[in-house]
Amino acid sequence: MPGPVGFGFVVRGEQVVISHHGRTATTLRGRRAQEFLEDVESHDPQELMARLTGNYRRGNERNARLHPRNRQR
Repeated sequence: MPGPVGFGFVVRGEQVVISHHGRTATTLRGRRAQEFLEDVESHDPQELMARLTGNYRRGNERNARLHPRNRQR
């Protein structure tokens, strides 16, 4: 399954603005913004931004519903 795509970020002063497909998804300030900037250098930026915005489960919910363990008896 492909990873998340379409995220971008802009540093504005002490804030980090994360967008998804051109729309603002969240704004990080203070310590969270600093941690994000440190982590983005050593990890996958798309994955980090997806997790921070809560947009990391898209696409697999339908498949999980059809899995035998999740079917109703």
